[in-house]
Amino acid sequence: MDDLLFQPLTLPNGTVIKNRFFKSAMSETMGDRHQLPNRELIMLYNKWASEDIGVLVTGNVMIDSRYLGEPGNVALDSEKNLDVFKAWAQVGQKKGTPIWLQLNHPGKQMYRSIQEEPIAPSAIPISGSSASAFRIPREMTLVEIQETVTKFISAAQRAEEAGFSGVQLHAAHGYLINQFLSPADNHRKDTYGGSLDNRMRFLREIYQGIRRSVNPNFSIALKLNASDFKEEGFGFEDCQEVVKIMSDLGVDLIEISGGNYETPVFGSEYENGAGFLNYATALSKITNVPIVSTGGFRDKKQMEKAINDGVSMIGMARPFVLMPNLVTEIKQTKDFHLTTPRLTTGLSSLDKTLGPIIGVSYYEGQMKRLANGRPIKRRENAWPYLLTTVKLHGLAALRPRRQ
Repeated sequence: MDDLLFQPLTLPNGTVIKNRFFKSAMSETMGDRHQLPNRELIMLYNKWASEDIGVLVTGNVMIDSRYLGEPGNVALDSEKNLDVFKAWAQVGQKKGTPIWLQLNHPGKQMYRSIQEEPIAPSAIPISGSSASAFRIPREMTLVEIQETVTKFISAAQRAEEAGFSGVQLHAAHGYLINQFLSPADNHRKDTYGGSLDNRMRFLREIYQGIRRSVNPNFSIALKLNASDFKEEGFGFEDCQEVVKIMSDLGVDLIEISGGNYETPVFGSEYENGAGFLNYATALSKITNVPIVSTGGFRDKKQMEKAINDGVSMIGMARPFVLMPNLVTEIKQTKDFHLTTPRLTTGLSSLDKTLGPIIGVSYYEGQMKRLANGRPIKRRENAWPYLLTTVKLHGLAALRPRRQ
């Protein structure tokens, strides 16, 4: 059983992954003022690529520079400055580590501070405690839908040209593709709304357009919500159907996550309970496509059991920040267990309000330390990280964000 985590995995396109460790996407916020990856971002992935991680997935890269999900995003919507993306992709070549670019469009999950009218499948505003941070979106026209499909396809082509091993389509966490999939967010009356088949049309057109435009050995993965955990939203029954359909279309890997800005999934119950493992395990029974369960893994035995139960890869993000040599540590330590720091402002009411962004700010700060060759700092005081986030990105950055 000890060897399960270190067995190779062959994807449907023939790509061989050297082990079962999957570095899931985190929002690094290391884009410069031109939405290009900065030196720190490249050095961060150079650090991770030096370790024995099976697959590295980048933080979300926007396919349209007009529509950014948050301050510090990287965008790939032009042939200009492709050399800096080539430098980013190149860091994985030294040890043959696949690096996949996560492609995304925020849809209505775009902060007011970004100064662009958000677009979405339908003009339905974000609700809940974070609603004031976002404008009411405008319903996309059919022309805009096709333009956006084309931008996803073009971004994937540029990613391949730059030397990335694949792309991951972000169809989770309430972003645009998820908005099309969700009946709570998609009230369209045309061929992009209504039935699940229609709500999937946007995703299918993106995926099939990319598949036709790239080489067969270029991996195309999908990040999908098991559920939005939102009334009348995208639920697990819909998720199962999407997994079946995308598997039939030839997708190479599906990562399972959940929640969105309105119903974020955070906290000790998530982190200590292996996140969405039960959903991922159930999905592994209905498809031959590799399923990744992401979130909550801190214990080696728990990881081994997940693989034994049918999950193909173990998805983690923050643990790779706390311990960049995590895979080596797991291999060498029989009873490996990782604990994560619990940060606080010292005010319980503020911790409750800022809980998600406290964690995001801390890990963004630690990623910058890794990028500059410095060790991480384990501490409980949240204030230095919150203040740094505000200094870099303004008060809008204190709104809830998904990594």
